[in-house]
Amino acid sequence: MQFDGLKIGFAVTGSHCTLSEIIKVMKRLVDEGADVTPIITYSVESTDTRFGKAQEWEQQFREITKKESIHTIVQAEPVGPKKMFDCVVIAPCTGNTLAKLANGIIDTPVLMAAKSHLRNLRPLVLAISTNDGLGLNARNLGTLLITKNIYLVPFGQDAPQVKANSLVAHMEKVPETILMACAGKQIQPVLLDYR
Repeated sequence: MQFDGLKIGFAVTGSHCTLSEIIKVMKRLVDEGADVTPIITYSVESTDTRFGKAQEWEQQFREITKKESIHTIVQAEPVGPKKMFDCVVIAPCTGNTLAKLANGIIDTPVLMAAKSHLRNLRPLVLAISTNDGLGLNARNLGTLLITKNIYLVPFGQDAPQVKANSLVAHMEKVPETILMACAGKQIQPVLLDYR
């Protein structure tokens, strides 16, 4: 299996509308041999939405990975010092998380895990899901696109007629992006249409 033995920190932020897609990706990685640990941000841990209840999402993460989620900054801090993961993935990566990461703001478990992991010059994969990727967050996206050891899952405008600034990653490409990132390469093309 192509992910056999690969240790992945799978960080989930609050783009609740994409969580059902993320569940499929997480399951695929585990099924293909990856050792996956969920890392969840505060909104995923505590917010019930029309897309599902927080407790149910966390239960699904636990059932798939057979592990408890990292859900505090204190739990996330050792990610770097202990070299816990070969790769950390943030999927979905909201505009809020994107902006904070680009500007060095570390105030959630996901951001702490990312910062701590990057200190070891290991790959961080971002699967963006933001309504302002071509708005105020465009500059943050640009910053992260050129940052060493950060790799983006191919993304595109998911609904340009009704949400002109919205960008969403092609979540089905998370696994191959991880493999490329672990080899030090950005998967191409980065920009993909939604059809």
